[in-house]
Amino acid sequence: MQVRPETAPFGVTDPSRLVPYLERRGFAPGDCLLRQGTVGAECYLVEAGEVRLEVERADYDSDGVIAYVQAGELCGEFSFLDGRPRSASAYAHTEVVASRLTEVRLRQLCADDPETGLAVLRALGRDAAAKAREASQHLQEFVFGDEVDPSVDRAVAAAAAAQAAFAGWPEARVEDLLDRIAQAAAAHAEELAAATVEETGIGDVADKTFKNRFASLQVNRSLQGKPGVGPRPTDERGVTEIASPVGVVLGLIPMTNPVSTIVFKTLICLKARNALIVSHHPAAVGVGDRTVQLVQEVLRERQAPTALLQSVGRASRTRTAMFMRHPGVALILATGGTAMVKAAYSSGTPAIGVGSGNVPALVCADADPRAAADAVVASKGFDNGIVCGSEDNLVVDASVREPFVAALRRAGAAVLTAAQADRLLAHAFDSDGHLRREVLGQAAAAIAAAAGVELAEPARVLVLPLPLDQVDGPYGREKLAPLVSLFTVEGEEQGLTVCRRLLANQGAGHTAVIHTGDERLQQRFGREVPASRILVNGPATHGCIGIGNGLVPSLTLGCGTFGGNSTTDNVTYTNLLNIKRLARPV
Repeated sequence: MQVRPETAPFGVTDPSRLVPYLERRGFAPGDCLLRQGTVGAECYLVEAGEVRLEVERADYDSDGVIAYVQAGELCGEFSFLDGRPRSASAYAHTEVVASRLTEVRLRQLCADDPETGLAVLRALGRDAAAKAREASQHLQEFVFGDEVDPSVDRAVAAAAAAQAAFAGWPEARVEDLLDRIAQAAAAHAEELAAATVEETGIGDVADKTFKNRFASLQVNRSLQGKPGVGPRPTDERGVTEIASPVGVVLGLIPMTNPVSTIVFKTLICLKARNALIVSHHPAAVGVGDRTVQLVQEVLRERQAPTALLQSVGRASRTRTAMFMRHPGVALILATGGTAMVKAAYSSGTPAIGVGSGNVPALVCADADPRAAADAVVASKGFDNGIVCGSEDNLVVDASVREPFVAALRRAGAAVLTAAQADRLLAHAFDSDGHLRREVLGQAAAAIAAAAGVELAEPARVLVLPLPLDQVDGPYGREKLAPLVSLFTVEGEEQGLTVCRRLLANQGAGHTAVIHTGDERLQQRFGREVPASRILVNGPATHGCIGIGNGLVPSLTLGCGTFGGNSTTDNVTYTNLLNIKRLARPV
């Protein structure tokens, strides 16, 4: 009898005795085999394809991939053996065929055929023990080891060589290259936006198209004509500043804005004569690789080294960490979830990171209700609310609440009743107060329908009126969806206090908005609110990245020490330069 190799890990010499107890199933890429937190009542033997093990986080833009399971290996046996909730989820990374063994079937097998049942139990135990030892070894290497995968060494070496060859390019040639990259990215903006929505399942194609064009054309315009590397004019003290590249930059790329972030980071890195290696979020690898290939085609056409832009390959937390701590990587540019930013800061490599957004918008007594409402709906409805700089909480003076709420409805928002808000919050947030994954970046109408909330009119944004005792809880935090809380305050003092509490709850240092014509109040708000970007009478989503105001166009927004970052800047190429100073005697 021929032994099926895919049953060998169960330790069964005669597979015909085991096959009747297995259920063979197929999975498409992205399908979930096992869900984190569920009871381990089953395990899988992977027969074909590859399975991704991933730790689920409320922080969606942090990479939670911990391992990959190949054909011939078991998946889910730890929880299957001890009956405890699963510590990670398993997703089909490619098309997968796997045989499922349930607790009920194993019990039946042990009753029908004790010898085979014992062999299966021993095989499960051996496999779990081997994986535990391997995980322990990986942990020791991660914490204490200096060795890295040879492919990481090769990628960093290629980037360093490309950067050295590129460093001597004249400014005119560099700016021509930036122009070509921006034009190519803009020409494919809609196609890449559609691919992003299809792959990640979040956001809006039209808005992502706009964002992709902004990250290419507008960012490029902000770089053209600016001094790159080399000496600056000598100042009155006899000091000459000389700008030089930092070298090889590692860029962490979020799931929420994969294409625009890659293009943005490429442009600012090349302007500063640096090479860039990007680590894609696992949920956006396909569109991320397409974007990298598009840029590499332009590099090739303009006779630039293609290794100026590379991907880390199949990313995982361990592999990305290898790049983070590699001595050849000069700087980490970390855009994404809090966990990945913290990992970047703790890697030992200099890092520029970002912080969580939780934008309060103070609508003052003298605000123009219609203009404020139009700004809020245009901003929070953009890309289904996944921009971290969008309004999350409206803080409205009681004297202007009624006309402002009416204006919100005219602008395309649905202001929910208390009962509707309760129903929607129960659907949108889990028992720990985290926004559910299925709500992230979805359209307002779809969220309302799934929650059983009937809307009288089509809506782009769902407004949740809440009492002030909710400010410090989960509903007073960032909501990466077209959901915004509305808190009513009595006067200027309480309004400022509530805005500070909201930023302390989550989002210190990011962005805050005030709607008022009072210059004194604008200045006070700017002094007293701990945010790096204070926007006046405008939409937060657009304003924080430099649309419609004088801020530097950027998709990496520092939060300063308010939010645990090293800078409050809208990060650009000047943050990616070493500035040397030639000082003469005076």
